[in-house]
Amino acid sequence: MKEIELFYLASCPYCRNARRAIEELTAENPAYGDIRINWIEESEQPEIAEQRDYYSVPTIFWNGEKLYEAHFTHSYADIKGRIQSAFDRVLAG
Repeated sequence: MKEIELFYLASCPYCRNARRAIEELTAENPAYGDIRINWIEESEQPEIAEQRDYYSVPTIFWNGEKLYEAHFTHSYADIKGRIQSAFDRVLAG
């Protein structure tokens, strides 16, 4: 099983959208369910968050490579599409 790291903050609206998008994407394509997500709440695990290079959440890493980092201009559709692209890359790799 392939595993990604997803850094988030519980209070972040973009992170809530990411969680919702992941639920929808997995329902639409069960293969995405084969990706194990290591959810890392950065305020609870700062020692892990400090090991990665990112500025905003949610952010997805796979094998140490950043696949997605949210931006305040991202709509829900942007978030979902970028997460889907990240998941497709993980499955292809």
